[in-house]
Parts: sequence; structure tokens; C-alpha cells
Amino acid sequence: MTLDLTTPPAHARADFLPAPANHAALKALDRPQDWPAGRMLLIGPEGSGKTHLAAFWAAENGARRISASALRPDAADLLASEGGAVVVEDADHAGFAAGAEQALFHLWNLCAPRDCLLLLTARTPPRDWGLVLPDLRSRMDAMPQVRLGPPDEALLAAVLVKLFADRQLVVPAGLIDWLVLHMDRDLGLARRLVAAMDAAAMAQKGPVTRRIAADLLDKLSEADA
Repeated sequence: MTLDLTTPPAHARADFLPAPANHAALKALDRPQDWPAGRMLLIGPEGSGKTHLAAFWAAENGARRISASALRPDAADLLASEGGAVVVEDADHAGFAAGAEQALFHLWNLCAPRDCLLLLTARTPPRDWGLVLPDLRSRMDAMPQVRLGPPDEALLAAVLVKLFADRQLVVPAGLIDWLVLHMDRDLGLARRLVAAMDAAAMAQKGPVTRRIAADLLDKLSEADA
């Protein structure tokens, strides 16, 4: 039997990796007083750092965090506290969860008059969320946005180091550089690849090797094609 002893990802500010790809987002989140009506939408692809940013922003601002798919209309009043803050993650899932659109609409209407900050995260812009409520769609379209850009080689390498460290994996010298040269600059792919390498090494009861990395990278790249 193999046991997954992965430690939870480190989501403190000190663990965040500043880079050109996230500079604008980090700057915007550090100045919520500049958000129009106290609202901001953070957009970025899978694995780009949205959850990490939202986690330490919520901790520093005393915000309540909830996923869009868990939103319910009767909870909006409790979430939007006077002078508080709310983070709704994966807002792009709101259009596919019962009651989530109505809840998000209520949150939008409650937060500003209560001076409650509202941060949403999503992979895509609101036009792609499948929203049915026209009033919610128009409000989401008008919401100020900040985007996480694609990573450069330095950020991809640093993220790989962190992902391996989160799983307490020791990798061969040069493997990080090899991966950066051979994989797409996709942080979501990096996350899936490291998880797959960890599982493969545990299954084989051996260390992570370049052969494992190469085989899995080929498989994951083909699956994404």
C-alpha cells in the first residue's frame, strides 16, 4: 500500500512567487481601496496562482472565502458583513450551480452599501460563464478586472520547485531545467505533471526520475492536445 503524505500547499504571502506575469494582479490586490465600489475580478488560467493570491488576501483582509458552486441565496446576507470582505472563488462555475447566480447577484447588491470588499476569481471572463440572469451578466461584464499573464521560464521553474517541495519530493539535479525546456509554459500542466510524477514514483516505490518525467509529460501533453 502506498500512502499519499503530501503536505497542504503553502498559501501564505511569503510563499507567493512574484513575477512579471502576476505583477499587475498583486499590485491591484494590495490596493483594495482603489477598487471601484470595492469590487474586483481576478482572471487567470488553471494553476496561475488565483487560489494562492485569494488565500493570503483573504487572511490579510479578514475575508470569508467560498466557492461559487457552494453559494446559496440565503447565505448572501451573512457573507456581506458591514466593513468586511468576501472572496468568491471559481466564479465561472456560478452559471452551472443551482442558486449560485441569485446568490452572487445578492452579494453584488449588498457589498457596496455595506462597505464590504468583494473579490471574485475565475478562469475566464464573464461572457463565458453561461450566466442566465441578464442583470447579473451585465454587472459581471462591468466589473473591474485584473489578469494573471502566462509565466516566463523563471516563474515556471520556481513553481516547479515549490510544487516538488510541497510534496516533499527530491528530484535529480537538472530535472527542473529539463522540464522548463521541454514543457509548455502552463502552470496548470506543471501542477498535474508533478502530481502524476509523485504518484508514479510511489507506485514504483522509487525516486522521481527523468524517464518518469518524460513519459508523463508526453502523456499529459497528448491529453491536452
